[in-house]
Amino acid sequence: MCVAGLMLGLSLAASAREQVAQASADIRRTSFGVPHIRASDERGLGFGIGYAYAQDNLCLLANEVVTVNGQRARFFGPEQATLEERNNLASDVFFTWLNTPEAVAAFWNAQSPAIRQRIEGYVAGYNRYLKEQGAPAPCQAGWVRPLVVEDLVKLTRRLLVEGGVGQFAEALVGAAPPQATASVQRRARAFELAAAQQQRFSLDRGSNAVAVGRDRSFNGRGMLLANPHFPWVGGMRFYQMHLTIPGQLDVMGAALPGLPVINIGFNQHVAWTHTVDTSKHFTLYRLTLDPKDSTRYLLDGQSIPLAKTSVTVQVKQADGSLKAVSRTVYSSSFGPVVQWPGKLDWDSQHAFSLRDANLGNDRVLQQWYAMNRAPSLKALQTSVHTLQGIPWVNTVAADDQGQSLYMNLSVVPNVSAAKLAQCSDPRAGLQFIILDGARSACAWDIDPHAAQPGIFAAAQLPQLQRTDYVQHANDSAWMANPKAPLTGFSPVISQDHIGLGPRARFAVQRLQSLEQRPITVADLHNMVMDNEVYVAGQIMPDLLEYCATQLGSDAAALQPLCTSLKHWDRHANLDSGLGLVHFINLAEHLQQTPDAWRVAFDPAEPLTTPRGLAIDRPDVAKALREAMLASAAEVARLGLSANSRWGDIQVSGQTPIHGGPQALGIYNAMQTVPRADGKREVVSGSSYLQIVSFDDQGPNALGVLAFSQSSNPASNYAKDQTQAFSEKKLRPLPFTEAQIKADPQYREQVIKE
Repeated sequence: MCVAGLMLGLSLAASAREQVAQASADIRRTSFGVPHIRASDERGLGFGIGYAYAQDNLCLLANEVVTVNGQRARFFGPEQATLEERNNLASDVFFTWLNTPEAVAAFWNAQSPAIRQRIEGYVAGYNRYLKEQGAPAPCQAGWVRPLVVEDLVKLTRRLLVEGGVGQFAEALVGAAPPQATASVQRRARAFELAAAQQQRFSLDRGSNAVAVGRDRSFNGRGMLLANPHFPWVGGMRFYQMHLTIPGQLDVMGAALPGLPVINIGFNQHVAWTHTVDTSKHFTLYRLTLDPKDSTRYLLDGQSIPLAKTSVTVQVKQADGSLKAVSRTVYSSSFGPVVQWPGKLDWDSQHAFSLRDANLGNDRVLQQWYAMNRAPSLKALQTSVHTLQGIPWVNTVAADDQGQSLYMNLSVVPNVSAAKLAQCSDPRAGLQFIILDGARSACAWDIDPHAAQPGIFAAAQLPQLQRTDYVQHANDSAWMANPKAPLTGFSPVISQDHIGLGPRARFAVQRLQSLEQRPITVADLHNMVMDNEVYVAGQIMPDLLEYCATQLGSDAAALQPLCTSLKHWDRHANLDSGLGLVHFINLAEHLQQTPDAWRVAFDPAEPLTTPRGLAIDRPDVAKALREAMLASAAEVARLGLSANSRWGDIQVSGQTPIHGGPQALGIYNAMQTVPRADGKREVVSGSSYLQIVSFDDQGPNALGVLAFSQSSNPASNYAKDQTQAFSEKKLRPLPFTEAQIKADPQYREQVIKE
């Protein structure tokens, strides 16, 4: 019997190996190189995803793997920086702390068999391509290696903390008790950059979304506009793909690097997208320190030592050798201690801990996996209610039955308004929630109905289902539809009766302007692509009045500026004139001027206030004059002329890009950085654009990936969609077998493990 049992075990092992060896996938590419990946099982599908992604973005993913493994200083040196401008050494210490073997193993063990198979297949597919083709020229170096499953777990965990402790990496790495101040690296520039990154988080990872229900759509079925604003480079760069397991899965959309699921997309019955929410995903705790020892804190009157974790990374030296460098990370029962000079100081009395709710979120991949397969809007909603795996975004969806849905159902610390009143310092405001770390009663509440201890249950979070529309543009949940305001939530979840961002005001007013007729696909397309500068409608009359009546002794110097404003079309299109450049400069300057609005925000009129420019006030008039003179000087310095057009200035490489700053209410938001040649390079903004409608046969989707499929400059798919985006051309997204095979660029590749 023992021999028979042994032979049976060997037979099963051989069978398992044979199954693995037979994993295969079809990669069918259509126009712009979009891969339609088809396999008979999860591992095969993952195999196809990993292989296709490596074909297009191997260097990008390899670079991100170095980052999340805390090895940048090892390969590139400690003084270099990541794409996000984070110092390599600080980045390495942070990710080594975040992605401990124990944390990575716990996350992996929490995954379903299907997710594990998908990830294992992805790793095998990427490695197969690397073995076959080698690394592309830009990354033929020792830091490029085959993947292991832990790499994808680490990438996923990085995504989870983007809305929390990931924004405090420098503060975590640099935290040290006051007597050790001399050894603390006071990197003022590092913290300036970190502060800028926090400010830019919702800009670089913002988004617009509109879901139209049957009462307003042209054919009585649902429609969805997905317009996420995400980085054009690095680890948050979307990738377009179509995933199919016949009879089980058929979903198309976009995914983030290293994720083997669709994050934003559509299937036969449902389309969905995400927008960065305003909910809090972490809280700070102000620790009261033991007067005798600043490495101990008082909790309910008891003195407790801060836990100390030594984090060691390998650092490349000038001679190429490696040196081990260690940092100590301190933690209380609430989380790691963070120290931000001038904001969160660690002195002899207080220190600050940060608790990130998403560190306990091991459900995120399963969440998107379930959404990808959802056969109805109800099923999608139920999956989010049950799993609560959405990390730091809202969900907006529509279906073929004509329903539209908004859900602010992300992972949010369970801190009620009552607890906030009892435990927070009102002087700190609501930008960061700071709770009292001296009382265990101020810990997050536990709701047995929540998917994770310490977060709000889904039933306590904002959501709205409508048959007219819902929209979102990175404000709170309040005005998802003005006819049904969402109010009364803990400020940790959503605030109401506060000013709306200009993109949200634009969206609601545009949708209201269409009330006399059905909303069409072209209407949703135009919301993004006509590039209306919403704020121009609010203040241009006052600017032009100032030009006509108040230039005074500066008239000669400022008349060209005023002429350009008068002739500007109030849009951010490629052919929009120099007036747009001046308007951007003036608006940026005026945003720093207190009470510049002629009509202040009124909670009773959230869609029409604030508005106007108070040019009759001396301080505002003075600020406007200074802004005009500065803009005229800047335009002259850059060598721009009255004939300059926006497409000559805002570019991606050499491709002109329309759109502009989201602060101006431009729905097609673009974030740029100045170049040495005077142009502005797009670094984030409209990314994967998707407009989905439904008919009796299923989805009809138009889309474009603004920065194109491949990050490899040598690829045929590195700039093709960027040019299409520049020309405002959205193409039908082939979804059915007939559509895929009819594509003029159709080609098929069968890969086997």
